[in-house]
Amino acid sequence: MFGIGMPELIIILVIILIIFGAGKLPEIGAGMGKAIRNFKGASSEEEKKDPEKIEEKDKS
Repeated sequence: MFGIGMPELIIILVIILIIFGAGKLPEIGAGMGKAIRNFKGASSEEEKKDPEKIEEKDKS
């Protein structure tokens, strides 16, 4: 997964815990989940509207 192993993920999680604290983690996780869902929804809507334009953008 992106060249990141388990030790690196644990270190990142510990740093996040130190910076934000355990109380804020659920809020941060919920916000990130919503952002990812919105991004996926927007990208799939764009493809449904006009897939030819998207392909043209990719070729340019």
